[in-house]
Amino acid sequence: MSSSVYDPSSRSSLIATLRAAGCVFAEDEAELILAAARTPHEAAAMADRRAAGLPLELVVGWAEFAGLRITVEPGVFVPRRRTEFLVRQALAEVPGAQVVVDLCCGSGAVGAALAAALGPVELHAADIDPAAVRCARRNTAAAGGRVHEGDLFTALPAELRGRIDILAANVPYVPTGEVGLLPAEARDHEPLVALDGGADGLEVLRRVAAEAPRWLAPGGRLLIETSERQAPVAVEEFTAAGLSTRLAVDDELYAQVVIGTRAG
Repeated sequence: MSSSVYDPSSRSSLIATLRAAGCVFAEDEAELILAAARTPHEAAAMADRRAAGLPLELVVGWAEFAGLRITVEPGVFVPRRRTEFLVRQALAEVPGAQVVVDLCCGSGAVGAALAAALGPVELHAADIDPAAVRCARRNTAAAGGRVHEGDLFTALPAELRGRIDILAANVPYVPTGEVGLLPAEARDHEPLVALDGGADGLEVLRRVAAEAPRWLAPGGRLLIETSERQAPVAVEEFTAAGLSTRLAVDDELYAQVVIGTRAG
């Protein structure tokens, strides 16, 4: 990496570009761009992409999640910090999990984080989007993850039925009519399939909850992130599927995670 990337004029120029675009944390973002860039020209180009509205994670090529550096690529959902709460809940619920599935995996961040914390596990991930599958394969490779392309459970090997200890599903949950209200970073740069949860935002959650009991091991857990407004209905869907259900909330992260347990 060229040392000239780090000269004061480069840094101040990047900060000015980012600040003019309205980036609140311009100094911090400039440091991340400088660390990722190989030349001053590349750093300037990255700052210009960020100023044009590209999410910082896609500019630098990675996102921090649960202490890991998760590779992200254009067209792939960027993992949110609030979803770390889902990971913590899963680890607290099933600390000895042996079989883990990350459904609607996107970048594979949830599966990678669970595997990193649990140690050797049988890790599977699945997504309907080919770009997400490619990205997840990179992020779960160190854990020996197997990533499958397809629609929810149809993507998974049949041998997993009745064996899954942790089934984490970060399903899309934005109501169709509200997708246009999302911040431009999500609306313009992330795949619609990872955002749009149907008319009330719960269409994919319903499908997952209904089928999950056939895939969970006795005592296995299904965990899905949702919104505060949707949480009561989500709890009802889990209960209707025959799962013992509770809602976990983290007010600081604005995180709501519905947790369903298959009877032992």
